[in-house]
Amino acid sequence: MIAADFSPAMLGTLDAGIEYYGLEDRITPLELAWDDDWDLVGPVAKAVDVAFASRSVTTNDLKGALAKLDRTARRRCAVTMVANSSPRYDLHVMNAIGASVTRSNGFVYAFNILIQMGALPQVTYFESPRRDTFDSLEAGVADLSRMLEHGNEDKIDRLRDYIAQHMIENPHAGEPGSKGVPQGRYMLDHIRKVRWAFIAWEPVSAPRP
Repeated sequence: MIAADFSPAMLGTLDAGIEYYGLEDRITPLELAWDDDWDLVGPVAKAVDVAFASRSVTTNDLKGALAKLDRTARRRCAVTMVANSSPRYDLHVMNAIGASVTRSNGFVYAFNILIQMGALPQVTYFESPRRDTFDSLEAGVADLSRMLEHGNEDKIDRLRDYIAQHMIENPHAGEPGSKGVPQGRYMLDHIRKVRWAFIAWEPVSAPRP
């Protein structure tokens, strides 16, 4: 297995996990970005059976990234891309306070690019639930105000009012939460859902002679 990431910090975490579980002979980590020349620093053509990029196709050259995955895999390729707004946003909250949200159409572009490449992509949609927790009203406002950008900065008072009306006790306060951080005392009375598109296809590029 080859695991690639452009971030040395993420690779350090991966290396620690590989060592902890004794997987040195099974996983090969690579420091690799979409914009790199994979002929020089990436996996060789048709190096793996399956090439999969999960929530990581962030590049100015989407066609080039998809082509790199296609070239690397022998049997199957797949990407997971957000299918509504950025995971940073809670659409329920944003709609309630009258804030505007830019929706991502990257998955549509990816599908069309793959068609142009001669592939027959299959798309499956799924949702991942998320809970934002906090220890006080002001802490919740400070955390969720990250969503108020691109002209929504004037909605901070509406956000505070919404949180005050919809914050409830978190029955799992203190338990491990996302990224290992303990959950806060409060949470909102709805589950935030992020919609994803899972796009899979059979490689269309031929092995190099």
